Amino acid sequence: MLITRGFSLTNFVIGSSALSFQIFVLYPWHEKLEAQFNRLTEEHESMLKNMRDIHREELSQIRKQLELLNKGKR
Repeated sequence: MLITRGFSLTNFVIGSSALSFQIFVLYPWHEKLEAQFNRLTEEHESMLKNMRDIHREELSQIRKQLELLNKGKR
């Protein structure tokens, strides 16, 4: 009887400790990581948009130069 009660108490303490750790340590850490991930995603999307705009401008300039060369050859 005493051993059974000791096991029950030990299980309760371990379970309560694990739950407390999840609530007070892991969950806030998860929220912080999620906020950083969202910020990183926004920065990445912004960088991709900027690179796409730069490439589009470069291609436009190349096209204009090719058109000028083709008109010069005629």
